Amino acid sequence: MPSGLVSNCHRDSRERSDAVNLEELSRAVVTGDIDVAEGLTKKAIASNIPVADILNTGLIPGLRQVGELFEKGEYYLPELIVSGDAVVRALEYLEPMMGKEGGLYMGKYLIGTVQGDVHDLGKNIVIMMLRGNGWQVTDLGVDVSPEEFCSAVSGGDYNIVGLSSLLTMTMPNAARTIEAMKAAGLRDKVKVMVGGAPTTAEWAGKIGADAHAKDGPTAAIVAAKLVGKS
Repeated sequence: MPSGLVSNCHRDSRERSDAVNLEELSRAVVTGDIDVAEGLTKKAIASNIPVADILNTGLIPGLRQVGELFEKGEYYLPELIVSGDAVVRALEYLEPMMGKEGGLYMGKYLIGTVQGDVHDLGKNIVIMMLRGNGWQVTDLGVDVSPEEFCSAVSGGDYNIVGLSSLLTMTMPNAARTIEAMKAAGLRDKVKVMVGGAPTTAEWAGKIGADAHAKDGPTAAIVAAKLVGKS
């Protein structure tokens, strides 16, 4: 493709993104401004901006910044909640479109933050990336017990279960969840992925998980590989 055409394509993409202020959408997530997040998301959709662009340039960078502020001690639980609410409002408009632009259906994914952990920023980023890549995701929320995971797996036809742990002290509960699935005869029914800021691939292997993902984009890639659709 001629270099001039590539340049024009990039320019068009930038102009579209600027027109709907995707960076402003990111700031709305950081400040927890639900109304602004909703309005900018609706405007982006009306401007035919791809869902992936809205996620990758708007919502996900905002969530990542909120996570960084929390880690620095500049944000606390109330800020996490309002930022999460802003993302939830935006997703109400994006979710019906997720996975449809490419027409690819990947499978069913069950996810939750393990028992004792009430943080869901990382999990929400993973969910957005999975849905944007054709996965039907069921979110069990935060502070999910091993028994709740087992009940959901038993009652559903899931391909993958994702265990999120954002705290070092709750990582053992991911291992307990996997052990509970084994005890209930459910472990062979699904693939298990683990992730979260303090987790590693080495640790994932030690607790019997099938895979580890360090972030949302990686989770979508790893999930596809687990079901042979990479």
